[in-house]
Amino acid sequence: MVSLYPLIKNECIKIIKKKRLLVVLLILAALIPMFTYAQLKVAQNNLKQFGTTDWRVEQRQKIRDYTQSLSSGRVPEEWKQWRRVEVKLAQYYLDKDVNPAEPNGVTFTREFVKNAVGLFIPLMVMVIAADMVSGEHTGGTIKLLLTRPVQRWKILLSKLLALVLFTSFVVIATGALCYLISGVVFGYGGWDMPIFFGFQVVGTEVDFSFVRPVEQWLYLIMEFGLVWYSALVVALMTLMVSVLVRSTAAGMGIMLAVLISGTILTNMVSSWETARYLFMVNLNLTMYLSGALPPIKGMTLPFSLGVLTVWGLLSVIVSFAVFTKKDVLN
Repeated sequence: MVSLYPLIKNECIKIIKKKRLLVVLLILAALIPMFTYAQLKVAQNNLKQFGTTDWRVEQRQKIRDYTQSLSSGRVPEEWKQWRRVEVKLAQYYLDKDVNPAEPNGVTFTREFVKNAVGLFIPLMVMVIAADMVSGEHTGGTIKLLLTRPVQRWKILLSKLLALVLFTSFVVIATGALCYLISGVVFGYGGWDMPIFFGFQVVGTEVDFSFVRPVEQWLYLIMEFGLVWYSALVVALMTLMVSVLVRSTAAGMGIMLAVLISGTILTNMVSSWETARYLFMVNLNLTMYLSGALPPIKGMTLPFSLGVLTVWGLLSVIVSFAVFTKKDVLN
């Protein structure tokens, strides 16, 4: 009986040697400073436009602009619904005298991760997972791997566990790099800043009855937990595609098309209610923390978690069913 530990260790060494993880870290290290600079320019432009660093002025102007646009017949109804919710959220933070976007490293990390959960982080995970099995076919090592006295399910399980480890690493590395790089510009404070969560959007109304403040470090942990779960489901689905196709390029192309189409669908599917069962439409779990309007009416956090769980489990079942019976001689 071969222990799983050496198999997992072997898979981890493979991932590191392929240098895809290094590529992911370099992409993060290159892009995060760009977003930091963009955020700095936004703050400078706001200062120039409003003539003050008082965040309340910007929030009141946002409320006025959105409220005026609600009476315009040129604005689509979907946008009006989104703006009604935004107006109520902005007014809530004004009433509580809390700046939701106070500039610091923690706030930047929270906002970056919130915006990266739907596409950016899934793409980084996909880069690592796409060749977990198909790469063995491409390199011709699959026959050597399967001739070892180890059950096939153990080989695939070791790949899956290694993938979970590196998915977790990518999520943590994203947060760490965001904080370290943006902190140079915005400062490293903000851990104890109050953030409100528990908003429930019902139609165009926002239910504040369950809203309560938490310190930003705790909010960040909740946010990263949801981001990790979304990334994990994408990793499991990428592993399934890697099992089903023998070409790494084809696998990456399929997942790239699926993830990008999911981003487009999320912005267009409000009237296509059955699209709520697509996993791509449910990846943005952090919107439920911030009180943002879901892409399709009636979607909730338990619903999205349930949909992602079903897709993740199906991916694992299909992966093991195919891998344990697949003919590798042809």
